[in-house]
Amino acid sequence: MTAVTSSGVAAPSTAPAAPASLTPVFIRLKLSLLRNGLKGSSKRKAAWITSLVFALVVGFFVTLGLAMLHGNARAGTVVVLLAAILALGWTFMPLFFPTGDETLDPSRLVMLPLRPRPLVRALLASSLIGIGPLFTLCLAIGSVIAVARGGAGVAAAVVAVPLLLLGCVALARAVATANVRLLTSRKGRDLALLSGLLIAVGAQLANFASQRLFQAGGLSQLEPAEAVVRWLPPATAVGMVDSASKGSYGQAAAQLALTLLALALLLWFWERSLTKLMVTPDGSTIAAAAPEKDRGQGGLWSLLPTGRTGAVMQRTLRYAVRDPKTKSAWVTALAIGLIVPVFNALQGTGSLYLACFGAGMLGVQMYNQFGQDTSAFWMVAQTLSTPRDAYVELRARAGALALVTVPYTVFVTVVTAALVGDWSGFPAALGLALALLGAMLCTGAVASARYPYSIPTDGAFKNVAPGQAGLAWMGIFGGMLASALLCAPLIALTIWLNVADLQDVSWLLLPLGVAWGTLATWSGLRLAAPVVARRLPEILAAVSKG
Repeated sequence: MTAVTSSGVAAPSTAPAAPASLTPVFIRLKLSLLRNGLKGSSKRKAAWITSLVFALVVGFFVTLGLAMLHGNARAGTVVVLLAAILALGWTFMPLFFPTGDETLDPSRLVMLPLRPRPLVRALLASSLIGIGPLFTLCLAIGSVIAVARGGAGVAAAVVAVPLLLLGCVALARAVATANVRLLTSRKGRDLALLSGLLIAVGAQLANFASQRLFQAGGLSQLEPAEAVVRWLPPATAVGMVDSASKGSYGQAAAQLALTLLALALLLWFWERSLTKLMVTPDGSTIAAAAPEKDRGQGGLWSLLPTGRTGAVMQRTLRYAVRDPKTKSAWVTALAIGLIVPVFNALQGTGSLYLACFGAGMLGVQMYNQFGQDTSAFWMVAQTLSTPRDAYVELRARAGALALVTVPYTVFVTVVTAALVGDWSGFPAALGLALALLGAMLCTGAVASARYPYSIPTDGAFKNVAPGQAGLAWMGIFGGMLASALLCAPLIALTIWLNVADLQDVSWLLLPLGVAWGTLATWSGLRLAAPVVARRLPEILAAVSKG
């Protein structure tokens, strides 16, 4: 464009050109990321193609199964709850698998001159490209087919499919953006390690719920939950189709309004999170904070013993909180140790003595104590010059474990006794569980001295260095068998008291079990200490192999 000046000379126009839309640019970027990510790696390409084919096959059969529910009286209950589960998955999966999609990290764009609102539109459009959105689209189509009836239902279904898809994607993006600092930090990697545990626990909960559901009379038991969920976005999109198909046009209009309002709020929250992310400096751009004074000496740490014992106990507990693999092992033991007795009790097949399972799961944490230190063990090894040093080291590690395991064992036994309703057997079960815990601390100390192995620092699921699997199996399972043999007299006494119906004196098993476990722990530490001092170079070489 040109303009004419007062002298009649044509001059270039200064009107600014319309800015190009970000949306097609980000769509091309997303496609380029997908294409370039598959170059140069046949394994990655095969994995992606396999995932795509699997998603398409599963999506097709799920859509077909949902479509076959058309006309069923319970179809609305199924698809509304399915939409809620789908939205829940979209909300939390980015937190557990932050490395699955590089575009989840908008902090890579903070140096570009981009405004948040156009950026939200562009990111939302590019987020619709991928295997996850494709699978979600299949489920959305199958869900609306299951409940759509009549002209109003079909019209509502046409609107519900994109709203459900956009709601799920916007929910995932808003949560990921709000937690992007977490996803790119060490805590984010911790979440990735713990995701397997949460999925396993969720599978157990789903299995238990399905069993209770079919025992209680089928899908009719879910109707109260569905009546609430159908008013929670984005499940309201599917609920709108069901309401319109039944002629409840007022409810359908209200559910449509809720869906649109929730989507608008999500986009607004996402935009606010992007703005905050782009203008707030992170830790790398802020001057180093003043050094902390007396760190670790206040609060609950001050309750620990002084000297080497307290230092080792604090180090062991900090590893359990900060080291991803140690934390994963601890959380797994704590969760499974409670799930097994509680779920069996709820299903009517439980026993009070299943509380010993929790003590056994935690007792395993005593095995391979030096391997858990990984390459840092060489610093500890410099201080282990005598059997006395080794004894104090092992005693402090066992004490740190006991600070958590003993209260936990009592808690699991109390919960199991309450669910089973057998308080008369509580002292005997608790005594046996504490005796088993002491026996495993004993054998764990000996196994740590005789069968140490390296735990690789790379790989979330690599817990044994190559060539050392035999040592791990020998130490753990040999120690567990030895622990059972150590507790054999108490087990035999418990069985005899139950068979002879001497419940009045079974309470004696509690103090006897405490004494038995304490003696077993002390004996194991005494036996392992000279072995550690004598085999220190071999232990150091074994744990440093990985």
